[in-house]
Amino acid sequence: MTDERSSAASDEQRSDAHDPAGDATADASAKPDENEAGDAFTIADFHDASQQAGRPVLTAAAVSRALEIPHEEASDRLESLADRGDVERLSVSTDPVVWYPSELEDLTDRERVVVFPKRREIIVDRPDQFTRAQLSQFAHLADANGEDGYRYVVRPEDVWSTPHDRFEDLARTMRQALGQRSEKLEEWVESQWDRAHQFRLVTHEDGYTVLEAQTPEIMGNVARQKLDEEHVHAPISETEDWVREGSEAAIKRILYEAGYPVQDHRELASGEELPIDLNVRLRDYQQNWVDRFAEAGEGVFVGPPGSGKTVAAMGAMAHVEGETLVLVPSRDLAQQWADTIVEYTSLEPHQIGQYHGGRKEVRPVTIATYQIAGMDRHRSLFDDREWGLVVFDECQHVPSDVYRRSTHLQSKHRLGLSASPIREDDRQTEIFTLVGPPIGTDWEALFEAGFVAEPELEIRYVPWGDDEQANAYGSADGREKYRIAAKNRGKIDEVRYLLSAHPDAKALVFVDYLEQGRELSDALETPFLSGETPHYERRRLLEEFRRDERDLLIISRVGDEGIDLPTADLAIVASGLGGSRRQGTQRAGRTMRPAGGALVYVLATRGTREEDFARKQLQHLGRKGMTIREQTVERDAE
Repeated sequence: MTDERSSAASDEQRSDAHDPAGDATADASAKPDENEAGDAFTIADFHDASQQAGRPVLTAAAVSRALEIPHEEASDRLESLADRGDVERLSVSTDPVVWYPSELEDLTDRERVVVFPKRREIIVDRPDQFTRAQLSQFAHLADANGEDGYRYVVRPEDVWSTPHDRFEDLARTMRQALGQRSEKLEEWVESQWDRAHQFRLVTHEDGYTVLEAQTPEIMGNVARQKLDEEHVHAPISETEDWVREGSEAAIKRILYEAGYPVQDHRELASGEELPIDLNVRLRDYQQNWVDRFAEAGEGVFVGPPGSGKTVAAMGAMAHVEGETLVLVPSRDLAQQWADTIVEYTSLEPHQIGQYHGGRKEVRPVTIATYQIAGMDRHRSLFDDREWGLVVFDECQHVPSDVYRRSTHLQSKHRLGLSASPIREDDRQTEIFTLVGPPIGTDWEALFEAGFVAEPELEIRYVPWGDDEQANAYGSADGREKYRIAAKNRGKIDEVRYLLSAHPDAKALVFVDYLEQGRELSDALETPFLSGETPHYERRRLLEEFRRDERDLLIISRVGDEGIDLPTADLAIVASGLGGSRRQGTQRAGRTMRPAGGALVYVLATRGTREEDFARKQLQHLGRKGMTIREQTVERDAE
């Protein structure tokens, strides 16, 4: 890392300490001693002021504002930089002089990291892959502007789930990523590290589970205040409690919410051994996911659609080499999992069973639906078997009351898979307490490496198709307004237009309403795949699409997560983004694949609440690094 980067970041820390507002545009350098003003001002300080102003060319007045110094002093500092050859001056009509770096490419090409310790934020310009890999081990990528600017936030859960065994190793990773030591940030991270090692669940020599605390104080002031007889039988010592069987997940959740994640060191039975070999080589990032899972014994693989989470899960199965239960949202996904396991592993079809409404087989690898696994009359079948691994596919569902019953199933290892572990009820932290910590690679890195193609995403604001719907919208209230806008018949013409503009594309059209899907199906003379479509018919249509025997399908909400859709060149979201951020991720993700050129169009009725819904639900995709355009459709006269 360069001296300039270290100077910029450490100067910011000093200013961050005295800035009462803690604003994102806080000074990037502290005021030096007056006698050293000229010598202390460097090209790195100029770059920081440029970043705040949002342009590479500055006036003395802009530097004065950025550094909170008199205008005359700012001019003197710029003159000093010019004398050293670091900046150039140019006279313009609006100000006596503007200043810019002598080597302007230095501003645009270099990696630069600025730390805001008080807000626990890290701003990075043009980070290389090493820096981003290091940051991902202790920070969350909160925002990416699509032009090489990244904002990371260090949250408690990021520190709690770090893959390091010692704080010293984590501190070393932080210093490598930041290019310096950020003392205040490290102090906070160490405090969170300590919290994550205060409690652990262990197996007593007599076979029951014990909750251990590091000190009597932490046991008395936290655990024994939060837990009751529903969770523990009685104290064993000042630092140990005897845990009631079946309450382990509840204890982990309660203490996690109190800010004390529990280390799970129970000696759970792994059941019968099941040797598994992979028939495919994992990508480097997939192998990294599996290695981190192997260290922790649990976790959630988080990555965009197309990143190969299912194949990485089979890498985890090969590591565990134990009997495995896979939980999925639907029977369609159960069949797809069974087919994929046979294709990518050494397991034979007779070793793989499915357990759902259509089939009832319990085998060394069993794929069951969440609903079945959570039912009391079926639970005993799964409870009686000692699983080496339980896989929770689409695990963002786990906190829901129906699905969470399946998390009481005990296994030596637990693994979740999710493209977007976001919940509109803000219960996503429960995913990580019930299953395991997040393990993933930021989307932008996968786009850059070419493993997953970044689709071009465009919101298109469509006019009303007829006056009847427009008038109905004007007199409607609340949710009914959104429903009418979503079903705007003008979208049928827009879908036709987009399909004709991309005549060679394989396309998926998504809708939220059955009536709208049927209208599009009739207008385009193409099948509409919904929850009402028989399972055998779904499989036939999807196989035809995969084999390029069909180039267009209309899909209802059943396509969001209940089935494994094939990838497409073109996705048109005719309605549905008023639902959830996760739905936007799933639908946009249907075009993500190694080959490029994919397009996603989101249709929203112009001048309605649907415009706001579309922008809001796609914001988080922009933060993940995807580029989003907006276009107003002008075809009222047609």
